[in-house]
Amino acid sequence: MARGENNVRHAQAPPTRAASAVYASLAAQVLCLAALVTFELVRGRSLAAQLAAFDGRPRGAEAEAVVGAVTLFAVLILLLGVATIACATAYTTWLIRARHVGDRHAPAGPVAAAWLIPGVNLVAPVLLVNALWRDSLPPGGRRRRRLVLLAAWWASWLTTLALVTVRLPLETPADGLTGVGVPELVALSAAALLCAATVREITAAQCAARGVAVPTLLRLRRPATPPESAPLGQAS
Repeated sequence: MARGENNVRHAQAPPTRAASAVYASLAAQVLCLAALVTFELVRGRSLAAQLAAFDGRPRGAEAEAVVGAVTLFAVLILLLGVATIACATAYTTWLIRARHVGDRHAPAGPVAAAWLIPGVNLVAPVLLVNALWRDSLPPGGRRRRRLVLLAAWWASWLTTLALVTVRLPLETPADGLTGVGVPELVALSAAALLCAATVREITAAQCAARGVAVPTLLRLRRPATPPESAPLGQAS
Protein backbone atom coordinates (compact mmCIF):
# COMPACT_ATOMS: atom_id res chain seq x y z
CA MET A 1 0.00 0.00 0.00
CA ALA A 2 2.82 2.41 0.86
CA ARG A 3 4.46 1.78 -2.51
CA GLY A 4 1.17 2.49 -4.27
CA GLU A 5 0.74 5.74 -2.36
CA ASN A 6 4.26 6.82 -3.33
CA ASN A 7 3.53 6.09 -6.98
CA VAL A 8 0.36 8.18 -6.84
CA ARG A 9 2.20 11.08 -5.28
CA HIS A 10 4.89 10.89 -7.94
CA ALA A 11 2.35 10.74 -10.76
CA GLN A 12 0.44 13.74 -9.40
CA ALA A 13 3.41 16.07 -8.95
CA PRO A 14 2.71 19.42 -10.70
CA PRO A 15 4.85 19.75 -13.86
CA THR A 16 6.96 22.74 -12.81
CA ARG A 17 9.98 21.72 -14.89
CA ALA A 18 7.82 21.15 -17.94
CA ALA A 19 6.35 24.63 -17.42
CA SER A 20 9.85 26.14 -17.33
CA ALA A 21 10.63 24.36 -20.61
CA VAL A 22 7.53 25.96 -22.13
CA TYR A 23 8.69 29.43 -21.10
CA ALA A 24 12.18 28.88 -22.50
CA SER A 25 10.96 27.50 -25.83
CA LEU A 26 8.40 30.28 -26.27
CA ALA A 27 11.08 32.90 -25.61
CA ALA A 28 13.40 31.20 -28.11
CA GLN A 29 10.67 31.14 -30.77
CA VAL A 30 9.91 34.84 -30.35
CA LEU A 31 13.62 35.74 -30.45
CA CYS A 32 14.16 33.67 -33.60
CA LEU A 33 11.20 35.31 -35.32
CA ALA A 34 12.42 38.74 -34.22
CA ALA A 35 15.81 38.01 -35.78
CA LEU A 36 14.15 36.87 -39.02
CA VAL A 37 11.92 39.94 -39.14
CA THR A 38 14.94 42.19 -38.56
CA PHE A 39 16.78 40.47 -41.40
CA GLU A 40 13.76 40.90 -43.67
CA LEU A 41 13.49 44.61 -42.88
CA VAL A 42 17.21 45.29 -43.29
CA ARG A 43 18.18 42.96 -46.12
CA GLY A 44 15.21 40.91 -47.26
CA ARG A 45 13.83 43.08 -50.03
CA SER A 46 17.18 43.87 -51.61
CA LEU A 47 18.27 40.23 -51.41
CA ALA A 48 15.02 39.07 -52.97
CA ALA A 49 15.53 41.57 -55.81
CA GLN A 50 19.09 40.38 -56.35
CA LEU A 51 18.09 36.73 -56.46
CA ALA A 52 15.28 37.56 -58.88
CA ALA A 53 17.74 39.40 -61.14
CA PHE A 54 20.10 36.40 -61.05
CA ASP A 55 17.20 34.08 -61.87
CA GLY A 56 17.89 32.37 -58.55
CA ARG A 57 21.33 31.13 -59.72
CA PRO A 58 24.00 33.76 -59.15
CA ARG A 59 27.50 32.93 -60.42
CA GLY A 60 31.02 34.25 -59.87
CA ALA A 61 31.28 37.64 -58.20
CA GLU A 62 27.52 37.90 -58.11
CA ALA A 63 27.33 34.74 -56.02
CA GLU A 64 29.98 36.00 -53.60
CA ALA A 65 27.95 39.17 -53.07
CA VAL A 66 24.89 37.32 -51.81
CA VAL A 67 26.17 34.01 -50.45
CA GLY A 68 26.67 35.39 -46.94
CA ALA A 69 23.19 36.88 -46.78
CA VAL A 70 21.59 33.73 -48.19
CA THR A 71 23.44 31.58 -45.66
CA LEU A 72 22.32 33.81 -42.77
CA PHE A 73 18.76 33.70 -44.03
CA ALA A 74 18.85 29.90 -44.20
CA VAL A 75 20.23 29.70 -40.65
CA LEU A 76 17.48 31.98 -39.33
CA ILE A 77 14.80 29.88 -41.01
CA LEU A 78 16.33 26.71 -39.57
CA LEU A 79 16.51 28.18 -36.05
CA LEU A 80 12.89 29.32 -36.24
CA GLY A 81 11.81 25.85 -37.33
CA VAL A 82 13.74 24.18 -34.51
CA ALA A 83 12.33 26.64 -31.96
CA THR A 84 8.79 26.01 -33.20
CA ILE A 85 9.21 22.25 -32.88
CA ALA A 86 10.68 22.74 -29.40
CA CYS A 87 7.65 24.84 -28.43
CA ALA A 88 5.21 22.21 -29.65
CA THR A 89 7.09 19.45 -27.84
CA ALA A 90 7.46 21.37 -24.57
CA TYR A 91 3.84 22.52 -24.50
CA THR A 92 2.47 19.08 -25.32
CA THR A 93 4.63 17.53 -22.61
CA TRP A 94 3.45 20.08 -20.06
CA LEU A 95 -0.21 19.64 -21.00
CA ILE A 96 -0.08 15.85 -20.74
CA ARG A 97 1.70 15.98 -17.38
CA ALA A 98 -0.65 18.65 -16.06
CA ARG A 99 -3.61 16.44 -16.95
CA HIS A 100 -1.97 13.60 -15.04
CA VAL A 101 -1.98 15.71 -11.88
CA GLY A 102 -5.73 15.27 -11.58
CA ASP A 103 -5.91 11.85 -13.22
CA ARG A 104 -2.76 9.75 -13.46
CA HIS A 105 -4.46 7.62 -16.13
CA ALA A 106 -5.56 10.52 -18.36
CA PRO A 107 -4.75 9.44 -21.94
CA ALA A 108 -2.53 11.49 -24.22
CA GLY A 109 -4.76 10.80 -27.23
CA PRO A 110 -7.18 13.71 -26.67
CA VAL A 111 -4.26 16.14 -26.50
CA ALA A 112 -2.85 14.93 -29.82
CA ALA A 113 -6.30 14.92 -31.44
CA ALA A 114 -7.11 18.41 -30.18
CA TRP A 115 -4.01 19.91 -31.79
CA LEU A 116 -3.59 17.78 -34.93
CA ILE A 117 -7.07 17.25 -36.41
CA PRO A 118 -7.81 20.08 -38.89
CA GLY A 119 -10.83 22.15 -37.93
CA VAL A 120 -10.97 20.57 -34.49
CA ASN A 121 -7.66 22.26 -33.62
CA LEU A 122 -9.33 25.66 -34.00
CA VAL A 123 -11.50 25.08 -30.92
CA ALA A 124 -10.58 21.92 -29.02
CA PRO A 125 -7.20 22.98 -27.53
CA VAL A 126 -8.57 25.98 -25.67
CA LEU A 127 -11.49 23.90 -24.38
CA LEU A 128 -9.04 21.27 -23.17
CA VAL A 129 -6.94 23.84 -21.34
CA ASN A 130 -10.05 25.49 -19.90
CA ALA A 131 -11.19 22.16 -18.43
CA LEU A 132 -7.72 21.56 -16.98
CA TRP A 133 -7.58 25.03 -15.43
CA ARG A 134 -11.11 24.74 -14.04
CA ASP A 135 -10.29 21.42 -12.39
CA SER A 136 -7.06 22.84 -10.95
CA LEU A 137 -8.75 25.70 -9.10
CA PRO A 138 -10.81 25.50 -5.92
CA PRO A 139 -14.58 25.85 -6.40
CA GLY A 140 -15.49 29.39 -7.45
CA GLY A 141 -11.88 30.41 -8.02
CA ARG A 142 -11.44 33.36 -10.43
CA ARG A 143 -13.68 32.09 -13.25
CA ARG A 144 -13.81 35.44 -15.05
CA ARG A 145 -10.03 35.86 -14.96
CA ARG A 146 -9.62 32.36 -16.38
CA LEU A 147 -12.02 32.91 -19.25
CA VAL A 148 -10.61 36.33 -20.18
CA LEU A 149 -7.02 35.10 -20.24
CA LEU A 150 -7.88 31.98 -22.23
CA ALA A 151 -9.94 33.99 -24.74
CA ALA A 152 -7.12 36.51 -25.20
CA TRP A 153 -4.53 33.75 -25.65
CA TRP A 154 -6.59 31.85 -28.19
CA ALA A 155 -7.56 34.98 -30.14
CA SER A 156 -3.91 36.00 -30.43
CA TRP A 157 -2.93 32.47 -31.52
CA LEU A 158 -5.65 32.35 -34.19
CA THR A 159 -4.53 35.79 -35.39
CA THR A 160 -0.96 34.52 -35.72
CA LEU A 161 -2.18 31.46 -37.58
CA ALA A 162 -4.25 33.58 -39.96
CA LEU A 163 -1.35 35.92 -40.69
CA VAL A 164 0.97 33.02 -41.51
CA THR A 165 -1.44 30.85 -43.50
CA VAL A 166 -3.56 33.51 -45.22
CA ARG A 167 -1.64 36.78 -45.47
CA LEU A 168 1.89 35.57 -46.19
CA PRO A 169 0.99 33.48 -49.28
CA LEU A 170 -0.49 36.64 -50.80
CA GLU A 171 2.74 38.63 -50.42
CA THR A 172 4.80 39.45 -53.52
CA PRO A 173 8.58 39.07 -53.95
CA ALA A 174 8.86 42.84 -53.51
CA ASP A 175 7.82 42.38 -49.90
CA GLY A 176 10.92 40.32 -49.10
CA LEU A 177 12.03 36.72 -48.99
CA THR A 178 9.20 35.39 -46.84
CA GLY A 179 6.93 38.40 -46.34
CA VAL A 180 7.08 37.95 -42.58
CA GLY A 181 7.10 41.25 -40.74
CA VAL A 182 6.06 43.25 -37.72
CA PRO A 183 2.40 42.09 -37.67
CA GLU A 184 3.47 38.44 -37.38
CA LEU A 185 6.03 39.28 -34.70
CA VAL A 186 3.51 41.26 -32.64
CA ALA A 187 0.86 38.55 -32.91
CA LEU A 188 3.26 35.74 -32.03
CA SER A 189 4.73 37.71 -29.13
CA ALA A 190 1.26 38.31 -27.69
CA ALA A 191 0.30 34.66 -28.16
CA ALA A 192 3.53 33.47 -26.52
CA LEU A 193 3.13 35.82 -23.55
CA LEU A 194 -0.48 34.82 -22.97
CA CYS A 195 0.30 31.13 -23.44
CA ALA A 196 3.05 31.39 -20.81
CA ALA A 197 0.59 33.14 -18.49
CA THR A 198 -1.95 30.32 -18.77
CA VAL A 199 0.74 27.70 -18.16
CA ARG A 200 1.98 29.62 -15.13
CA GLU A 201 -1.50 30.10 -13.67
CA ILE A 202 -2.47 26.45 -14.04
CA THR A 203 0.82 25.08 -12.72
CA ALA A 204 0.80 27.48 -9.76
CA ALA A 205 -2.79 26.48 -8.95
CA GLN A 206 -1.83 22.81 -9.01
CA CYS A 207 1.14 23.48 -6.75
CA ALA A 208 -1.01 25.42 -4.28
CA ALA A 209 -3.73 22.76 -4.25
CA ARG A 210 -1.20 20.07 -3.33
CA GLY A 211 0.86 22.07 -0.87
CA VAL A 212 3.90 22.05 -3.15
CA ALA A 213 6.34 24.95 -2.96
CA VAL A 214 5.67 27.24 -5.92
CA PRO A 215 8.83 28.07 -7.94
CA THR A 216 9.73 31.75 -8.27
CA LEU A 217 8.71 31.88 -11.96
CA LEU A 218 5.25 30.58 -11.03
CA ARG A 219 4.73 32.71 -7.94
CA LEU A 220 2.10 35.26 -9.03
CA ARG A 221 1.27 36.49 -5.55
CA ARG A 222 1.79 35.53 -1.93
CA PRO A 223 -0.13 32.29 -1.45
CA ALA A 224 -3.12 32.54 0.82
CA THR A 225 -3.34 30.38 3.90
CA PRO A 226 -5.79 27.52 3.31
CA PRO A 227 -9.05 28.25 5.15
CA GLU A 228 -8.89 25.04 7.17
CA SER A 229 -5.29 25.56 8.32
CA ALA A 230 -5.82 28.82 10.23
CA PRO A 231 -8.24 27.47 12.86
CA LEU A 232 -6.01 24.44 13.42
CA GLY A 233 -3.01 26.70 14.00
CA GLN A 234 -4.97 28.89 16.42
CA ALA A 235 -6.32 25.88 18.26
CA SER A 236 -2.85 24.47 18.80
